Amino acid sequence: MYLQSPKCSASLRRLKLVLAGTSALVLSACTHAPLPPPPTAAASLWEEVRFPGKRVTTYDPMVQGRFVGWQASAQGSASMLRRRLHVPKGIEPTLRFAWKTNALIPEAVVGVVDKDDAVTSLVVAFDGDHQGMSLKNQMLFDLAEMVTGERPPYASLIYVWGHDKAEIESVVNSPRTDRIRKIVLEAGPAHLGQWREYERNVIADFRRAFGEEPGPIIALGIMTDADNTGGRAQAWYANVDLTPTR
Repeated sequence: MYLQSPKCSASLRRLKLVLAGTSALVLSACTHAPLPPPPTAAASLWEEVRFPGKRVTTYDPMVQGRFVGWQASAQGSASMLRRRLHVPKGIEPTLRFAWKTNALIPEAVVGVVDKDDAVTSLVVAFDGDHQGMSLKNQMLFDLAEMVTGERPPYASLIYVWGHDKAEIESVVNSPRTDRIRKIVLEAGPAHLGQWREYERNVIADFRRAFGEEPGPIIALGIMTDADNTGGRAQAWYANVDLTPTR
């Protein structure tokens, strides 16, 4: 297999050193396995995305009343579900989704190296001018592509549930690359055990987070990860929808 070759093994070790747990470098992976869509959502096309050298978070279809989606369970793991799509530049879509968790990851701190896990993450991936990135980012993306066979998106905007000292609506840069930025939608334990529903203008959020105009949207993802802290996490995601509006 590809990952067993000496060249790829060496590359994988280098990638781990560079990324050091930045699993969400984003919607790229060595293995893509189609999953059954959630109940009553037959039109959805989601695929499992695994990261090199990482244990796999499980995503099981679920229905809880009007909430239809997946139950995510992580144990020192990081992987995601991805839905490929294409929303052209100039369209301003509305992102709607809901999530729930009963417990946070005690050691997790958004944006801190080796603690940058999140019990819930909703990822929006954008295309763009890769040649215009910094040399550091180009080298990082080249390495990721060599190991996974797929180049990461130009930019990823990630909505997260943060620790109790995180500031709601704050923008947190990834400690590994400025092409990943996170917006804290929930912080701390106040709403544990409750479905939390959101409606976001992702274009406005992108402009605020990155300070630039976004390119086309190319994918959505959901991810529960606990690989950096080695902890456990369980979450539910439901009713994920991106509706383009002009």
